[in-house]
Amino acid sequence: MTAPRFPNLFRVPELKEKIIFTFICLLVYRAGAHIATPWVNIQVLADFVRNQGAQTLFGAYDLFVGGGLSRATVLALGIMPYISASIMFQLGGAVFPTIDKMQKEEEGRKKITQWTRYLTVVLAIFQAYGFAIFTESLQGAVTNPGWAFRIVTILTLTTGAVFVMWLGEQITERGIGNGMSLLIFFSIMQGMWPGIGKTIEFWNTGVINLLSLLVLLTVMVGVVAGVVAITVAARRIPIQIPRKVMGRGRIREGQKTFIPIRINSSGVMPIIFAQSIIIVPGTLATFSSIQAVKNMAEYFQPGTGLYYFTYAALIVFFTYFYTSIIFNPVDLAENLKKQGGFIPGVKPGASTADYIDEVLTRVTLPGALFLCIVALLPFFVLNAFNVPFYFGGTALLIVVGVGLDTIVQVQQHLHLRHYDDFMKKGRIKFRGRRRFM
Repeated sequence: MTAPRFPNLFRVPELKEKIIFTFICLLVYRAGAHIATPWVNIQVLADFVRNQGAQTLFGAYDLFVGGGLSRATVLALGIMPYISASIMFQLGGAVFPTIDKMQKEEEGRKKITQWTRYLTVVLAIFQAYGFAIFTESLQGAVTNPGWAFRIVTILTLTTGAVFVMWLGEQITERGIGNGMSLLIFFSIMQGMWPGIGKTIEFWNTGVINLLSLLVLLTVMVGVVAGVVAITVAARRIPIQIPRKVMGRGRIREGQKTFIPIRINSSGVMPIIFAQSIIIVPGTLATFSSIQAVKNMAEYFQPGTGLYYFTYAALIVFFTYFYTSIIFNPVDLAENLKKQGGFIPGVKPGASTADYIDEVLTRVTLPGALFLCIVALLPFFVLNAFNVPFYFGGTALLIVVGVGLDTIVQVQQHLHLRHYDDFMKKGRIKFRGRRRFM
């Protein structure tokens, strides 16, 4: 896959409008990151994140909203309430047959989208209330604590979450790429420049030498290249579609195609699920005075063998779990049978489903192991070079995945434009021949 040439992006009027509209929406989203919530001392929140919040639920959430939570902005919740609601309905499809049936129908998907919006508002209210209670628990973080502060915080953050959801939907409909994914992408990229600045500062002050900096850059480039390779890598299962008579003498010729089984079908979700669980002990220890809880949290601190082993085991488990939810071999085998297609050497029906499931199981294992490497490598790099590693496994996979998806959509627009121009020239030549004849 080659990246589209930059000059061609603005030669297509429709694509130019989409790109400009997307940038305007992202700038509006960025502007909202500088409007603070009333009665909150931002410096106290920033100190908490810097000292002990990085390995808590607060710090993990703050990563996906571009630091908006630690700055207590009006868009502090970001797009995460909508993402959480979407994941809940996606997982609900594997549990409740009614939701699974609705997901396969056009009208059902529209209704689920509407329900997702309602659930987003509910989740935003609860998260805003939790943020208000959490902020009040920090000494000196709120200048006017009480129910007035809580109500204002709930209204402000919920309104901001709904606005971000609307902004993401506008990018999806009128811009380029998936709006929700681009907002997370943009939030994560905001942490790139402070990370580069601190690394250069460490180099200037002699904390790290030039050799360590070069090794660090080499490791980062290698990890990015590996993530790109695994993201696009797939196991192709050959499919044969036989020749078929369609009626009135029409004949559909036989075709040879394939089913791509991606090595990393589950994307970044296993790391997110694993990270949400592994930070629970640290979160409880931060807000608890029970000594047993604090002792348990010490065993799950980054740098301990139990932390690394548990984190890796959770990633492998959730990789298989989430892949089984989003990829159903039985439905794929049934759809293939209805189209008259088959896998060479495999009987249609149950045998095809078993074969696809076997291939999926084998392919998922290297994908899960790679996710473990991507998730754990930043910890080893941080310990080895003593520099802030701002692109962890979760952020790196999101950035690469969203970037590749956006490039693919831009290429599709360029190819479609090229095809339309080709058809127009063909029609003009055909009409010219008719006039000459």
